[in-house]
Amino acid sequence: MARIKEFDPSVIPYLLKFGQKHYWVDYDEATDTLYISFRKPQCADDSVMKGNLIYHYAGKKLVGVTILHAKASPGKRLSGKRSE
Repeated sequence: MARIKEFDPSVIPYLLKFGQKHYWVDYDEATDTLYISFRKPQCADDSVMKGNLIYHYAGKKLVGVTILHAKASPGKRLSGKRSE
């Protein structure tokens, strides 16, 4: 397992905004894609792409976020609120 060189605590407010108790995070270095899941399995039935972010929903509940080009996306908003 890789060791964290340095943790950036500035991400904490963004994670807390999701209002989730559990997070599963996976990173694919080959594609620079970060996957954040709020339940396992996600069982999403809909996805909405906004820029480099893909929000995954089960009904109206946000169950995950995929961040494309993750290393180039610091400071992006991750609200997850649907704009329908």
